[in-house]
Amino acid sequence: MTTVIAFILMFGLLVFVHEWGHLIFAKRAGMLAREFAIGFGPKIFAFTKNETLYTIRLLPIGGYVRVAGEDPEIIELKAGHHIGLEFNDEGKVNRIIVNNKSKHPNARVIEVERADLDHRLVIEGYEVDEDEKLFFEVDPKAMFVLDEKETQIAPYDRQFASKTVPQRAMQLFAGPMMNFVLAIVLFMILGFVQGVPSDEAKLGEIQDNSPADQAGLMAGDEIVSIDGESVSTWEGFTRVVREHPEESLLLTVNRNGSTEQVEVTPAEVTTDRDESIGQVGVKRAFEDSFAKKLTFGFTQTYDWTALILTNLGKLVTGQFSLDMLSGPVGIYDATDQVVQTGLTNFVMWMAILSINLGIVNLLPLPALDGGRLIFVGLEAVRGKPIDPQKEGIVHFIGFALLMLLMLVVTWNDIQRLFL
Repeated sequence: MTTVIAFILMFGLLVFVHEWGHLIFAKRAGMLAREFAIGFGPKIFAFTKNETLYTIRLLPIGGYVRVAGEDPEIIELKAGHHIGLEFNDEGKVNRIIVNNKSKHPNARVIEVERADLDHRLVIEGYEVDEDEKLFFEVDPKAMFVLDEKETQIAPYDRQFASKTVPQRAMQLFAGPMMNFVLAIVLFMILGFVQGVPSDEAKLGEIQDNSPADQAGLMAGDEIVSIDGESVSTWEGFTRVVREHPEESLLLTVNRNGSTEQVEVTPAEVTTDRDESIGQVGVKRAFEDSFAKKLTFGFTQTYDWTALILTNLGKLVTGQFSLDMLSGPVGIYDATDQVVQTGLTNFVMWMAILSINLGIVNLLPLPALDGGRLIFVGLEAVRGKPIDPQKEGIVHFIGFALLMLLMLVVTWNDIQRLFL
């Protein structure tokens, strides 16, 4: 149950921050954000505030912000439609009753001849069995009422396409950007809570009954050399240990100003990739530097971003296979293992996943933020937008392929766990 709660909180936070970035910059640009959703599929919770419907949906595989103009409008008034109109105190139409007009006895029923709800905000038509043409001004925040559900109209100046290239690019980039900001904040919190990991080859906590404990190593020992080879960094120390499982190593350590010789044999451990590595059971030492704590969030986010991009490059070049990717099932299993190691590791895991989410969404693939940014960039170069229908087809195909990839990765996760 602890893992389930942790996974839900982690998933909710990562998706919320990402979509909140899209939402805030959409509203700052004057776009009408119709819906802010966490998850996909059927709604399990919903409320409306400041023009936006906020929903939590059943399937925890992402989220979205639905901005007016990104998709075709659900309701379109055409000539011959019979609609009901209700008016505000200024005499402008504020509710357009599309059907079930009998439930609105005060509505003025007309037959539509022409409607422009994008630019002029007018409806032209005739009352039933009357010949006089009527013109009605429409309030910019008027509501369609279809099956007794209200949907706000979206004049062109509230639509995504009406905004400048920089405004649209920023709205698309804001989601991944907020994931990087979240990672910075989480790493910074870790820095202030537990200190900043030392770059020196200095030992922190020693695990009970580990090879290091049995050899007599102590917290605070600084590794000077291994088998006569000088060692000055934690990465250098761990690399040698990993490369020599079940092999005796002679460590020269600096302990409280004096030099001592300690012999230790790393235990052999098999990783998730079936690699045999050595471990001695020690943790990294931490520094209590205020300046390093302030910068820790930025340095860690940069380092992890570089590492993830390197691994993505290996995936493209075939050095990694799809079998090494994880979907929701694999992430849940990894979260279960991380939760058991403590809160600080869980917070670090969230920060790493937030960076992953930011990077993946910036990939130049259709349906992702990066793919949509490519189309905005092409518009900036061409001086005119790509045909919306063609762009929509590209994103639809991309989304379908991404869902197929998700199914393949999830199946691989299930095989690794249960087969």
